[in-house]
Amino acid sequence: MTNDPAMAGYLAVAAFAGLTFAAASSGAVFGPGPWYFSLTKPWWTPPPWVFPVVWTILYIMIAAAGYLVWREQGLGVLVAAWLVQLGFNGAWSWIMFGQKNISLALWDAGAMWISITAFIVLAWPVSQTAALLFVPYLVWVTIAFYLNYEVLRLNPNA
Repeated sequence: MTNDPAMAGYLAVAAFAGLTFAAASSGAVFGPGPWYFSLTKPWWTPPPWVFPVVWTILYIMIAAAGYLVWREQGLGVLVAAWLVQLGFNGAWSWIMFGQKNISLALWDAGAMWISITAFIVLAWPVSQTAALLFVPYLVWVTIAFYLNYEVLRLNPNA
């Protein structure tokens, strides 16, 4: 790496942004298509344009939170927890839209919810800002989990 603290900071920002972009790319590669749009969804499903807007904002917050905990503690348990939630996040689109497996996507969403909650709890003593940056993410994933559940319930043979 580098002995220059400023350069290390810039590299860390780039790394967290790059990892977050990689997870976000799953949603672009495995986006909803004709199969998903043909499924029955609950009346309260947000319109399609809402998802990329919300996720763009959340991904910026996710990357920032990762950087903040790294800045406070370096590599360790918190960064590992951050990576775990990001892995579940990146896998969801592939499972739901790529594999068309609604029930496994629901399990993934549940694991994502648990890992986001764990990150918030673990990050709070280290960086309250990082923990708070994950609160809107937790709210959105809670909604997404319930939407995933309802799509599964309404389409038991899909």
